[in-house]
Amino acid sequence: QRKNPFSNDDRLASRPVHAHRGDPTYGRPPEGSQTEQRGKDAHSHVGKEVEELCLIIRSTGEVGEDGHVSVTFGQLFETYVTISNKVVGILLRARKHGLVHFEGEMLWQGKDDNVIITLL
Repeated sequence: QRKNPFSNDDRLASRPVHAHRGDPTYGRPPEGSQTEQRGKDAHSHVGKEVEELCLIIRSTGEVGEDGHVSVTFGQLFETYVTISNKVVGILLRARKHGLVHFEGEMLWQGKDDNVIITLL
């Protein structure tokens, strides 16, 4: 009814239809909604997977001269793929948060098996 030019309901017409850029609620689900809760749950789940990936790197990798633990992508892939099929996505998320470092934008099984992944 907010978009209906023939509506006589002033209560609906006075509220904006959508938030605009710059508005802190722009692009966010309504507070307290199920959509917001699902987003929070997904964020928490991914965070746990990143933590688990770091533990796997620590347990399978070797400590280098700089004190950081490193593992090759091939070795990590073989170990972690039995736990989750989202190895590359979780690695990218871990790098985004400054937890790991590796060269390149994306890692491909087979092609990038010798790429070193360092736990920071």
